[in-house]
Amino acid sequence: MNNFICSILILFLLCAPSFAYEEDTTAKLLIGKNTQKPVQNLNYDYQSLVSVPIKLKIVQKAKDKHLTEGQILEFKVQEDVPYNNKILLKKDEIVTVRVETLIANGMNGIPASIVLGGFRVPNLEPSKVSQKYEHFGLDLSLLVFPLKWALTPLPPTGSLTNFIKGGRATLGENKTITIFYYPEW
Repeated sequence: MNNFICSILILFLLCAPSFAYEEDTTAKLLIGKNTQKPVQNLNYDYQSLVSVPIKLKIVQKAKDKHLTEGQILEFKVQEDVPYNNKILLKKDEIVTVRVETLIANGMNGIPASIVLGGFRVPNLEPSKVSQKYEHFGLDLSLLVFPLKWALTPLPPTGSLTNFIKGGRATLGENKTITIFYYPEW
């Protein structure tokens, strides 16, 4: 039996290099693809905390079941954005936003979430604008976990709370999100 295991091991070690991928397989997959380099702010010294809020409202209604990762959404600026007696953005200007990540709602009351990023604000440097915004659904976990522990002495009933799902994340027409512009970065 030991000889059989040793021969299989030797055969595997001899054949393993033929199964290995080339080092630049990922690079070959990306050649010719349209990719965006992430916005970097290498000059920030972490001293300034000055921020200017920008309130945005979605142009069209978007539910998580209709959204896809990478989809571009349009938001309108809700009010003029002043800074140092200048108007940086006027009301109703369009800001484009990319849907970065969609996370489905889970068991035990864990909510769904939508992560927005890639904010393209007219006349503002992308590196000085918030990089991400995350919107959550209704979080029921604070209700589910105490209920689970209260029902645990009755053997199967505590496990039944696993089937309670968290709320869906939606960006309704009345939803206003706030991102920030950091002028001194």
